[in-house]
Amino acid sequence: MRPPLPLAALNTATRIGLIYMASSTLMEAEMYAMATHSATIHTSRITLPSVTVDGIDAMMRSPELRTAADLVAQAPLDVLVFGGTSASFLHGTAWDRMLVDHLERWSGLTGRCTTTSTASIAALDALGAGPIALVTPYRSEVIERAERFFAENGHPVLNSVGLGITSDRELAEVPLEDVYDLAVRTDTPEATAVFISCTNFASVGAIAALEEELGKPVVSAVQASFWYALELAGADAAKPGFGRLLNSRVPAAGQGVPG
Repeated sequence: MRPPLPLAALNTATRIGLIYMASSTLMEAEMYAMATHSATIHTSRITLPSVTVDGIDAMMRSPELRTAADLVAQAPLDVLVFGGTSASFLHGTAWDRMLVDHLERWSGLTGRCTTTSTASIAALDALGAGPIALVTPYRSEVIERAERFFAENGHPVLNSVGLGITSDRELAEVPLEDVYDLAVRTDTPEATAVFISCTNFASVGAIAALEEELGKPVVSAVQASFWYALELAGADAAKPGFGRLLNSRVPAAGQGVPG
């Protein structure tokens, strides 16, 4: 009799396409940490000159974005995610929606594309959140854009913090313990949720502990992107232990949680 084959789900898995920054390292790793073997991540990359308004804007206006979408969409994807938070909220809600429209047209995945910013608003809405505390590694000019974006989508920022980092590689070097401490310090009693921005900023390993400590939902850019990709794909492929947002996408009892 054939024994159980632990990776048998991979060739029938939900395929999540990801457009990500060439210099970034954390988003894929954190998504795989949250995923069962019933979801796989397939990435195409673009160049980010610097984590400043000008640098982010240059990346988003580069022809690399269209090329990245064309390349990754050659795989038979179930959903496509643009994995940049500041890049998708940079010029407000209309900009973010336009980006989703472009992704759908380029990839042919109508109704199955998202950005991290779109996913983040969907996540906060799904949790019934209102005002939030905002944790970021950004400099003030980018934080101001974030505050405006969340406010115009029903989530005014009551308190925010940034680390002033402009190098994408340095973002990934901030220890998870420091992110945890930063979130605890930034939270306020009036905030209904804490949001941790940036897809190259460690987060998902601290979410469950933060929710227990703060007694409220904690959402991160990577967690929200992964959750919303599963929502769009209709897939239950999340492991437990990564915050209340993902609970709805953990396989039901009896189905097991492979991977």
